[in-house]
Amino acid sequence: MTNKIAVLPGDGIGPEIVNEAIKVLECLRDDFGFAMDIDHGLVGGAAYDASGSPLPEATLSLAKAADAILLGAVGGYQWEHLDIAVRPEKGLLGLRAELELFSNLRPAILYKQLASASTLKEGVVAGLDIMIVRELTGGIYFGQPRGIRTLENGERQGFNTLIYRESEIERIAHSAFKIAMKRDKRVCSVDKANVLECTELWREVMERVAKSYPEVTLSHMYVDNAAMQLVRAPKQFDVMVTTNMFGDILSDCAAMLTGSIGMLPSASLDASGKGMYEPIHGSAPDIAGKNVANPLATILSVAMMLRYSLNEAALADRVETAVGSVLDQGLRTADIYTDDSQKVSTSEMGAAVVAALKV
Repeated sequence: MTNKIAVLPGDGIGPEIVNEAIKVLECLRDDFGFAMDIDHGLVGGAAYDASGSPLPEATLSLAKAADAILLGAVGGYQWEHLDIAVRPEKGLLGLRAELELFSNLRPAILYKQLASASTLKEGVVAGLDIMIVRELTGGIYFGQPRGIRTLENGERQGFNTLIYRESEIERIAHSAFKIAMKRDKRVCSVDKANVLECTELWREVMERVAKSYPEVTLSHMYVDNAAMQLVRAPKQFDVMVTTNMFGDILSDCAAMLTGSIGMLPSASLDASGKGMYEPIHGSAPDIAGKNVANPLATILSVAMMLRYSLNEAALADRVETAVGSVLDQGLRTADIYTDDSQKVSTSEMGAAVVAALKV
């Protein structure tokens, strides 16, 4: 079967890092028999400049027809003046909503070669391997009503609605428990049930779904404590599952435990396992076009795509091993460079991963 992959490079450093990831996919095709067809589309600011929309209908159709989507990054300074309805980020949010990509997987893995790059003591973070499962299409980011209104006294008031249906909580719970079954069989559900009724329901549903996974140990933690524990003793966690907003914050906190946000991939999955894969670091417009960005998060996103959507676990392992190999060689892009390593460009790092794949 030929795997249909939609590639959406996006903005900023997106085209550069995606180009290196495509080289990895081409190597898997040419050297290891991975059957694929790649189609490109526009999203974000690049799409707005070309069509007036951050998510053109052609791109949405391409994504819907694909078996998996590889995304670079969206956004940049030049589009910040636009109305919020057509800013580049709306393209990303639109893809998530239209494709019902409700389960966001954000691994925080510290490669042993980069243990010294973390701002935390090496003994605290060495061996770190956390999977944060973030609900992605509900919660306060999508809840209605929302807006800015003027009160009777003339003062303006901003308001947003935090809302979750039982079915939304159930499906993200199942996603987290299934992932935990493939790991250390521990799930920590993060909420604020002591003050938010919405997350009180979240906790109740998590408890109910947990009964279907008797091998998995479920614990609960308030989000403020979870943020503290991520910094104090992060290795206590295996799988963390939480709401859209809490997951947005905690996953970025966890990312920095690893030393560089440039190393971390992500996946956003629908109920059938189809997903969109992207690095978590954003478009970095200040270094766009300079051939200095780290492509490893995007390459590792390819590994996640192979594992979670395309049922190619062996190839995923091969890509991850190749990334470890180039780190063993001491190769580093600027974001992870140290005095005892060798600084390489975006394209040089990509070429090194391809070479390691062939060994």
